[in-house]
Amino acid sequence: MSKTKWAVDPTHSSIDFTIRHMMIAKVKGTFHSFEAQIEADPSNLTTANIYFSIDIVSIDTRNQDRDAHLRTGDFFDAEKYPKMTFQSSRIVKTGEGEYDVTGEFSLHGVTRTETFAVTFEGSGTDPWGNEKAGFSGQGTIKRSDYGLTYNAALETGGVLIGDEVKVSIEIEAAKQA
Repeated sequence: MSKTKWAVDPTHSSIDFTIRHMMIAKVKGTFHSFEAQIEADPSNLTTANIYFSIDIVSIDTRNQDRDAHLRTGDFFDAEKYPKMTFQSSRIVKTGEGEYDVTGEFSLHGVTRTETFAVTFEGSGTDPWGNEKAGFSGQGTIKRSDYGLTYNAALETGGVLIGDEVKVSIEIEAAKQA
């Protein structure tokens, strides 16, 4: 395949996260609104250009009060920093269909280099003749690296909110003409 543009199908894609709560459990969430610009040969991502933009206000942890708090200045400050972004800068093949995708990740006014493990899940043609490709990605970021330090000490030791955020991305994209 040659390097072409791919449009993310939002109904078959997701950007999810998991973070520790009270040192004993995990809270999961998702961002419902995001855009991506992908120019790639899915069978060889090493030359791909990948850009993601995620709308902070679209956060959903299945708890409206918590989501509202996460949008405030205690956390994301969504009014001042409405988006988080990722722009790939280097992609290294690590195995068959496996890649380390490194790029500039921007959140809360801070930009740092992060790496995500990405898997090319395969490609095929849907019943309407559209060529589709699937990708999965995983990575971990530290929220403190981005100035997201709101927390509370627990009586039993430890803190209310973990620092490490596990990110999981599932993408289905359609080849553009």
